[in-house]
Amino acid sequence: MTTEQQTETEAEKEKESDTGVMPGQAPAPVAEDLPEQPEPAPAAVPAPAPAPKRSRKPVLWAVAPWTAAVLVCGGVGAGATAGITALDRTDVPGLATESDGRWAYPKLSLPALPAGAPQPFTHGNTGEIHHADLRKLLLPAPEGATVDPKLNGGWVTVDAFASQYREDDRTDVTEPLAESALRHIAARGWTMPDGTTARIYLLRFNSVAFAQAFKDDGLEGSASGGALLDGVEGVEIDKDLRNEVQVPDTDLYTYVELPQNADQTRWAYILAGDTVAVITQTRKGGAPAVPFQQTVALQNQLLG
Repeated sequence: MTTEQQTETEAEKEKESDTGVMPGQAPAPVAEDLPEQPEPAPAAVPAPAPAPKRSRKPVLWAVAPWTAAVLVCGGVGAGATAGITALDRTDVPGLATESDGRWAYPKLSLPALPAGAPQPFTHGNTGEIHHADLRKLLLPAPEGATVDPKLNGGWVTVDAFASQYREDDRTDVTEPLAESALRHIAARGWTMPDGTTARIYLLRFNSVAFAQAFKDDGLEGSASGGALLDGVEGVEIDKDLRNEVQVPDTDLYTYVELPQNADQTRWAYILAGDTVAVITQTRKGGAPAVPFQQTVALQNQLLG
């Protein structure tokens, strides 16, 4: 190779190095009207791509099967925060809907605890005591209800509580209460537009042992299944409801009157630490299962 050819070859390599075009590759077209610049401008850093908008579908998917029945705030200062939620809408209704007969309960919250008082099912609270005001643990009446002025969420007497049972069974209820360490009875009752009458009684004792004894001896002591509500003749255990409504640290006992009379009654006993809840619902032509299940679930969660 001659010196002239070698010089031309080196010039071509320098040109290829400057243009970034490999041998045998056509150079990229260059715009003719671009002004010459002494040196190339630094490459602009591309702006980060905007985050994709969150699809509403996952949110709807998460919310649809589960409906919050209650949002609970803790007490001011010393109140403990807890969560109360309804179970699956296909199992335990938490909010009212027109399709299945649920009642429209208001938003619920746990009452504040006294300063330094523990929750009922925490370490150190061996008596499983509910230190909150018992009246504020009562489930409120749902929308459209007519509240019973005698059972408006305040205190009631032992005789008033026992009056809901058959006359022959009232002694079986009052005697264990007289021998136990009963502290208070709070009650609320209402009647719905369809004629369903609901009653809730909360009985607080000095400890879980006294509450358990009253449930066993006073409410379920006899071989026939315990004291029966006034007007009830035949009764059977509602096992399905017991399986559907389960709240930690509480025990649920549910019953339904056999269809023998014009009126039908459903009732439940909840044992929650030092407190026993008695829930009843009665309606002519049959007590509907859905609002009863809903009421039991929400009251149980307030006590659990």
